[in-house]
Amino acid sequence: MEVKLFSGSESRYLASEIIKNYGAEEGKLKFQRFSDGEIQTEICESVRGAYTFLIQSTFAPSDNLLELLLMIDTAKRASAGYIIAVIPYFGYARQDRKDKPRVPISAKLIANLLEAAGANRVMTLDFHADQIQGFFDIPVDHLKGNAIFIPFLKEKDLSKVKFASPDVGGVKRARMYAKYFGRDLVICDKRRETANEVAEIIVIGDVKGAEIIMVDDIVDTAGTLCKAADALMEKGAASVKAICTHPVLSGNAYENIANSRIDELIVTDTIPLKQQSDKISVLTVAPLFAKAIRNTHEHRSISALYIE
Repeated sequence: MEVKLFSGSESRYLASEIIKNYGAEEGKLKFQRFSDGEIQTEICESVRGAYTFLIQSTFAPSDNLLELLLMIDTAKRASAGYIIAVIPYFGYARQDRKDKPRVPISAKLIANLLEAAGANRVMTLDFHADQIQGFFDIPVDHLKGNAIFIPFLKEKDLSKVKFASPDVGGVKRARMYAKYFGRDLVICDKRRETANEVAEIIVIGDVKGAEIIMVDDIVDTAGTLCKAADALMEKGAASVKAICTHPVLSGNAYENIANSRIDELIVTDTIPLKQQSDKISVLTVAPLFAKAIRNTHEHRSISALYIE
């Protein structure tokens, strides 16, 4: 079955690199906006019977999600053989449960929308919570950010490193790195007063003289990371770095990081940076997604791309 790869308008910076690593040419897709802001998508070549990969992260604004849904519907109505939504950053993943009355489970709604639009499969990287895979009734290829970060860290001297989770919810993620490299695990227990505002952080574990690497999946306002870095340094850590898959970086995030005690924040390019920062380094996910796309098309295992 022929392979066709298309990019959404806001993810072309990454999609073009994925397609280049795959060794193909980007499919011709045209976007048009009506004067009232409505989006129209048009596939400008035949996809009849083809494996059709549609690459689009669903970061803000919500037009990126709507654009992806329209791309899927366009491919379905053009008789694509098999439609795969490649979503490096899956937006709304943090709303994966009802944590208080009268709120939506938005991640489940997004899963329903993707299926209703006509997606046959979803490929993504580092869901905020693994159970989101269960929101789908179609196959989900859930790639892991450790396939990007572990090769990067292997080139570093980790003899004095301890891995830390900036909150209790991320302990499993940080523990995987600590176990893989044979290093100790530190936990930062945070208490929030309101959303995006951390009131207090308690450090669990000995960090004196250690070079700390915090591990997280999403960095938004960076409030948690920066306060965790302060708490770790006050407990005697020699230095603090952080690795986070998705650089949402909203609000005062860039200013918070610049003024923080974090030496370096290492992220991937699932979301484009809004501005450059001397403290932020970016690793590309393009080769990982290119391999996953190839394995999917050739009916080979995706688990071969995982690092356990």
